[in-house]
Amino acid sequence: MNDAGIRELICISCPIGCRLSVKVSDSKVLDVSGNQCKRGIAYAENEISNPKRILTTTVKIRGGVIPQLPVRTKEPIPKHLIARAMQALSKCEAEAPVSLGDVIVRDLLGTGVDVVASRSVARAE
Repeated sequence: MNDAGIRELICISCPIGCRLSVKVSDSKVLDVSGNQCKRGIAYAENEISNPKRILTTTVKIRGGVIPQLPVRTKEPIPKHLIARAMQALSKCEAEAPVSLGDVIVRDLLGTGVDVVASRSVARAE
């Protein structure tokens, strides 16, 4: 965005879900309004400059009582890496048993963020 413009966002930093109006020029935040707390300002600045998301998906699991293991990134990763991360995780396979919180993939795509199990899966008998 080269010219000053207004971006409308809904803050997801807390349960309030404030509707933010963010004045942006040259990809820089000039003003934030509509926030009820300081977290709204930080959210708007991060969303404009470097949006990140928690990725939740599933990976195959060998020998488990279910065929797919729910997983998530332990921390948010850059939004532009989501498609590449999904592609990388589609090739991943875990081995049962797995406990909630076990690291399934270390340092996903060089982000420094691990992918962890979102539930425990017992070994099939």
